[in-house]
Amino acid sequence: MPGHEEPGAFDEAWRGRIRSEDDVQQAVLECRRRCLALGFPMTQAFLVATAMSELARNALYHAGGGEVFIRCRRGPSSTIELEVCDHGPGIVDVEQALSEGYSTRGTLGLGLPSVKRIMDRVTIESRPGQGVRVRAWKHCP
Repeated sequence: MPGHEEPGAFDEAWRGRIRSEDDVQQAVLECRRRCLALGFPMTQAFLVATAMSELARNALYHAGGGEVFIRCRRGPSSTIELEVCDHGPGIVDVEQALSEGYSTRGTLGLGLPSVKRIMDRVTIESRPGQGVRVRAWKHCP
């Protein structure tokens, strides 16, 4: 699913496939490592890694897997971008999926709302029957 880029070039990127819980954990560890390398405080790095965990698990549970991209931009306003894409059933109502307590799996429904709270900006592109692309940015405090 093509989309626009956040202004400015990203210095480095990491790409991973999500097919299992081990892959989710690898993406979370890579996310935390890159946040720390960008200068994020430890607590912020763990929060951003939590957002990655939610997004990657959603791809695994709802679509059977997907792809993860982590992009880093260094500079006066260092930024990390998380992108998770899948080819699953998509999200029928994105607004509802972002609301506290909404779940299609019988969970607490806190995943996407938490990502929205943790990250500075979140975009969700969904095409029912074709998949979802979530991008989220966090600027280093």
